[in-house]
Amino acid sequence: MRINYKKLWILLAEREIAPATLRKDLNIATGTMTKLRRNEEVAISILLRICEYLDCNIGDICDAMKNNVESI
Repeated sequence: MRINYKKLWILLAEREIAPATLRKDLNIATGTMTKLRRNEEVAISILLRICEYLDCNIGDICDAMKNNVESI
């Protein structure tokens, strides 16, 4: 499984919140923001802080997606 944060970026755009504002308001490290942009794993504590800030559930900001496994 892999994580996808597309919903987070859409939600921020809908609420007219810049990613830099989110980072500043929540004191999120720039490296963590890079992980979010690259759809890499981020600590659940960070995701929960984002959810609290946006007043949403974790499923509103990310999806767990199955890896495409090709048969050889």
